[in-house]
Amino acid sequence: MAEARKVILIAVAIVAMVATGTRMGTALAQNSGAPNPSANAETKQKLKNLAAGEVEAKRLLLLMDRDQSGKVSKQEFMTFMEEEFQMLDVNKDGELDVKELTQSRLVPHGGVHR
Repeated sequence: MAEARKVILIAVAIVAMVATGTRMGTALAQNSGAPNPSANAETKQKLKNLAAGEVEAKRLLLLMDRDQSGKVSKQEFMTFMEEEFQMLDVNKDGELDVKELTQSRLVPHGGVHR
């Protein structure tokens, strides 16, 4: 998978994980009944997946955090995504089509967006 496409998918996955984590926390707080072994296994798997997502989120933070503040500002995020868009827009028409998104063979520029 091309690096830029992977980064975009990671950003989408992070948003989904945050939403899932919020729902899971609510569900765990509401679960006051007898322990259910299959629910416990499912909860453990969700926590494992969430931890894996945190690793990717930290990697993404390092790529986007240009001022090295440990946080990503809206401007840093938008600049990063603009650069990714420009690399994916092979024909430079200002739009991404299915071919550009699925057949991109991008090589990370220096491995980091700095």
